[in-house]
Amino acid sequence: MPTSVWWVRRDLRLRDNPALAHAIAHGPGVVPVFILDERLLASRSAGARRNAFLLGGMAQLDRDLRARGSRLIVRRGLPEVELARLCAEVQATAIVAQQDCSPFAQRRDQAVMSALLPLVLVDGIAALPIGSVRKADGNPYTVFTPYSHRRQDLWQERIPAPLAAPQRIDTPAGLASCPLPDLLPDSSLNDFVPGEPEAWRRLRPFTNVDGAIHAYAEQRNRPDLNGTSQLSPYLRFGMLSAQEAVLAALAARDAAANEGQPDGATTWLNELIWRDFYIDVLHAFPHVIDAAFRSQYDAIAWHNDPDQFDAWTAGHTGYPFVDAAMRQLAATGWMHNRARMVVASFLVKDLLIDWRWGARWFMQQLIDGDPAANNGGWQWSAGTGTDAAPYFRIFNPVTQGAKFDPRGDYRRRWIPELRRVPDAAIHTPW
Repeated sequence: MPTSVWWVRRDLRLRDNPALAHAIAHGPGVVPVFILDERLLASRSAGARRNAFLLGGMAQLDRDLRARGSRLIVRRGLPEVELARLCAEVQATAIVAQQDCSPFAQRRDQAVMSALLPLVLVDGIAALPIGSVRKADGNPYTVFTPYSHRRQDLWQERIPAPLAAPQRIDTPAGLASCPLPDLLPDSSLNDFVPGEPEAWRRLRPFTNVDGAIHAYAEQRNRPDLNGTSQLSPYLRFGMLSAQEAVLAALAARDAAANEGQPDGATTWLNELIWRDFYIDVLHAFPHVIDAAFRSQYDAIAWHNDPDQFDAWTAGHTGYPFVDAAMRQLAATGWMHNRARMVVASFLVKDLLIDWRWGARWFMQQLIDGDPAANNGGWQWSAGTGTDAAPYFRIFNPVTQGAKFDPRGDYRRRWIPELRRVPDAAIHTPW
């Protein structure tokens, strides 16, 4: 029977998965495969927690596939080599994968195509296809506001109903599969259970009629409150599709119970647009992965004091809001978005350390570390990216803490040294 290979990468889910749907449509036989590529697992930007979260997601996907008569085949090596072997084993006539945006992903896929393998790339990483939001002259947007306006118009027109998870997937028997390595103990991921089921356990209560999404506009900047979805790791690895997140937010906005509530859903939608914007920017301008979007800022003479950088990474700068955020990152592999902006501004604008040092550290630590969003966020903070406010936007780490952690609860949680400091001194304990 016609057999295709579903090359799983950043789409660890069965529901609303265009690559899986395309593979099933090709023929009744489908081989789900994940290739462990050491160039990614052991790169300078790899993170132990993120790798563990990925492997946990693979294990959950395998369980979900087995419930449908299939399983996840795991191979280790270069994709062009392993895919060629697998295609020969099962006589596959198509390899279907979700298109990705990073320079590495594009080089990897080109290598597979150059090996004359039948690779088909489909959409799915963003709510709309990569590169589909363009200016009237056909060029990519480089300014967020007009991009967001166009994106919202297209969302109303183009987002179809989500694809249902298949009831059964027929996979040939007898295929060899590598065991998943054990990179970290399960306890290291207590705050983020890997897998598609957990993503839905988070999305549904966040976006329901009483969900936190309705207060998101007011609470999203408060790291002392539980006011965000914390879905970013699941979107990063496609355990939840971006399209389903958008549809849930649109439904929450339309079902808002009072006049003020739609602001929360609209604000969360705007954050999803930022995610897609940075995907499109990285795809259209791959040089930004390790250089400034505005090339003149590559000439900045950074101070780059390694001792100050070490103090920043350890949460020992002496500025409580900065240190609390960096210790949260070290302990959990995640950081509140307002805190990310503050610590990035502090590193770049106060310590005068190259934004690429911070971007690499974040990628090494974050469970949700994503090349596009991480790079876009750091270049936004450094003023080297697409944003129009470069050198003069500097976040004051003291006033930011006073405004967004007014009682000091966030700082006391992550900095034990400050737990007995009275409220009047928590913002400036010195």
